Amino acid sequence: MTKSSRILIVDDEPDIRGLLRLTLERESYQVDEATNGEDALAAVEAAIPDLIILDLMMPVLDGHQTCFRLKSNPAWAQIPVIMLTAKGDEADEVIGLGIGADDYMTKPFSPRVLTARVQAMLRRGIANSASEEELNCGDIQIRPERHEVTAGGREVRLTPLEFRLLLALARRPGRVCSRRQIMDAGQGEGVVVTERTVDVHIASLRKKLGGSADAIETVRGVGYRLRE
Repeated sequence: MTKSSRILIVDDEPDIRGLLRLTLERESYQVDEATNGEDALAAVEAAIPDLIILDLMMPVLDGHQTCFRLKSNPAWAQIPVIMLTAKGDEADEVIGLGIGADDYMTKPFSPRVLTARVQAMLRRGIANSASEEELNCGDIQIRPERHEVTAGGREVRLTPLEFRLLLALARRPGRVCSRRQIMDAGQGEGVVVTERTVDVHIASLRKKLGGSADAIETVRGVGYRLRE
């Protein structure tokens, strides 16, 4: 972690954004701002931040929808997200963490505690980036940079779409990915994936994985997960 890390604040309340900016800039972080989820996604598209502080209750796209889109995109899935909300409802926290938020804080918050959470998330993000050189899930090894997959010691040749689907599952081991999340992860230039075809692509992926196919578990009525 370096103090030049870039942090994106996403909140529709100017006072909260101002307090967050002041707190983070005192620690020498670079700070960008967005007032809603749609603008946040555009900001990430323009320059990927090292961490995102994301409000829950916002117009256009709320925090849950924005986090869902962030974590469904393989290029953005590793960005740490701290969900920030005025609500204290446990259900909101469960939903937020369930769709990939890395931490959860309620308003009002302590600037000192927030700073500590940010530092912890950034350290974790660097560790995750280093581990991206190779992802290991049982006897399945994935090398994102090389676009290589081995299963049971043998090379597995996947299409770009199949690779993106497997990578999306591998980045969330043990956690369920809905068909919608898998669909979003599979989208690429000139590629359209529908919820109807997700099962077909997963079936093809399993066939190619051979004896390692059972690592991809079906969660009936929801989607799939890669066994830890």
